Amino acid sequence: MANYKLPISQINQLFKNKELKPSELYAETFERAAITESIIHGHLELFQEENLKKALNSDKRYEKGKNLGNLDGIPIAIKDNINISGYATTCSSKMLSNYISPYDATVITRLKNEGALFTGKTNLDEFAMGSSTENSAFGPTKNPWDTSRVPGGSSGGSAAVVSAGSAIASLGSDTGGSIRQPASFCGVVGFKPTYGTVSRFGLVAFASSLDQIGPITNHVEDARLIFNSMKGHDPSDATSLIESKAKQPKLKNAKIGIIKELMEDGISEDAKKEVHKVAKLLEAEGHEIVEVSLPLTKMSISIYYLIAPAECSANLSRFDGVRYGNRVSGSTSSEMMELTRANGFGPEVKKRILLGTYALSAGYYDAYYGQALKARSMMKKEFTDVYEDVDYLISPTTPSDPFKFGEKSDNQLEMYMSDLCTIPANLVGMPAISIPTGLSSQGLPLSVQIMSPSNTDNTLLDFSESLESLVAFSDKPVINGVVS
Repeated sequence: MANYKLPISQINQLFKNKELKPSELYAETFERAAITESIIHGHLELFQEENLKKALNSDKRYEKGKNLGNLDGIPIAIKDNINISGYATTCSSKMLSNYISPYDATVITRLKNEGALFTGKTNLDEFAMGSSTENSAFGPTKNPWDTSRVPGGSSGGSAAVVSAGSAIASLGSDTGGSIRQPASFCGVVGFKPTYGTVSRFGLVAFASSLDQIGPITNHVEDARLIFNSMKGHDPSDATSLIESKAKQPKLKNAKIGIIKELMEDGISEDAKKEVHKVAKLLEAEGHEIVEVSLPLTKMSISIYYLIAPAECSANLSRFDGVRYGNRVSGSTSSEMMELTRANGFGPEVKKRILLGTYALSAGYYDAYYGQALKARSMMKKEFTDVYEDVDYLISPTTPSDPFKFGEKSDNQLEMYMSDLCTIPANLVGMPAISIPTGLSSQGLPLSVQIMSPSNTDNTLLDFSESLESLVAFSDKPVINGVVS
């Protein structure tokens, strides 16, 4: 196996044993980027030269028998809506095409403290609004498994570079499935932590009550390692949780609920088969499999597309040509703001801002946004009640395997349905993970999603690691004639 596909713990051991140097791994990773980037366009910017120097410093630490942490010398890609001091943070938007961040996001500070290196910034749907990475102002990212297909979104670049081998791991953000859905489409692991366990300080906000930073990796144990390096209370983030104890689900003889509503219309036969296949494997290990009903999951798309646009409308009001980003001149300040926003935002972002502004407007707030908040509370209670009876919930991660470019662009409802299975975890705030389990009838990746109650993240990761070993998914994409 190539070094960039090994678990981080094994790479770390190679460093300690002086069998591999961080600078050698970094060079190997960039050799992969030389093969893959012109094909998949996963990175918007590569930090090769400056980070090679940092890799050499990591070499010196290991030579002395010291290291800063388990991530010392590990190349990690960063979604381009997470701030790194001195580098561009564009959110794949013309609005921020010239913006250089003056500070580090909290997650970046914590990864730097562990000695992590950064390969560069990855492509995304503009301001994280999309499910295909077709909405980027800088062009789409392509799926390493089939370049005629999307890598998912909005963290499509982050998932694609891990799948292609041009990063050991990456960070994404997940508002309605934007880590898990592209991870599924690209055949890698995507983990969305409990809301508030990982600081959002330095993440450009889309929908503040839903956004969560998390890792995309080749192995579940890598997701755990990165999560534990990033998590913890942050006074700079008002939504950051102070760690609290929660009843943990069982690891042995667990009771696992298959969500009935996420196995019905709109879910492909291939996706359903993966869930049933995994359920049989778990049953053979002594776990109990039951069907559970969560009726409000059918309303999750409707709830989400009122709450998320409303919050995005408020968050993106700061991009007005005065304080941040690009500016288009006008004869008055109002005209300048109007021209700036018309020129700077793409069609999908404009659509969501208009929808959110309408939902928040006088006379409509109670009828739309207020009702959505009530329905969200009911959904949270529905999940809380189900977790009284089961330890974990299982569903497909995505309704189908990766779709082709342009296939859903003209049918927005179909595009939004791509996140049918992932949105509930964001509305409820619970942890959820996507694990690749097999290939569709077209030879493309499929995954299952496992969810557990809030604040049970590490237990969910432990359970997921055991499931990962049961499934033993080992297929890899072929890029430019080379297996990833």
